[in-house]
Amino acid sequence: MENIKRVSPVVFKARPVKTEIRDNWAVTLEYDAEGPGPYLIDLSHRTRWDVQDGNLDEITPWEVAIPETPGKSIMEKGFLINRMNRTQASVWHLTGEQPDAPDGPAYTETTDATMFVALIGRKTYAIAEKLTSLDLANPAQKTPFLLQGPIAHVPCQVVTLAQSGEHCDILFTCSRGYAQSMVGAILEAGEEFGLRPAGEAAFSKI
Repeated sequence: MENIKRVSPVVFKARPVKTEIRDNWAVTLEYDAEGPGPYLIDLSHRTRWDVQDGNLDEITPWEVAIPETPGKSIMEKGFLINRMNRTQASVWHLTGEQPDAPDGPAYTETTDATMFVALIGRKTYAIAEKLTSLDLANPAQKTPFLLQGPIAHVPCQVVTLAQSGEHCDILFTCSRGYAQSMVGAILEAGEEFGLRPAGEAAFSKI
């Protein structure tokens, strides 16, 4: 396993200035000329699981209860857990050391099959409006919350982490094969707002 190189499907045309190897991933912590934001951040190296079971309410990933209502999310112990429907949830590991793989047939790791990015900072809501009709800043929803639908015409799971005026921090994941066309569409939509690629260190500040 030590010789396996894991490669993100997301490639930015920016120069990394600080990197580290983590769990066989080359993780960029910082790019040059990141500026004040907004930022697009590749988190594809962060481990993710799909959870499916007919008795989903009885499953507690890493001793965290899955939200009871579809569309609800919870952030606890470094995990973001999203209820998708009656029998399905997703678990995204966002902070801390890589956890041990969960036991049981309900879990399927999706890390290598998907891309995973964050769009954070100022003017992000205006950028998102150019990419999707999903209501990512619904004031009736308490953050974090999950939406399922298209971004740039690609089916995604989307979580709004925070929202305040023009500020709307979101995470989303989709099939790995769409990664480069998706990144191109997002950066093009954000060009007028100064959207730039940023490393994982920028995500840890939110």
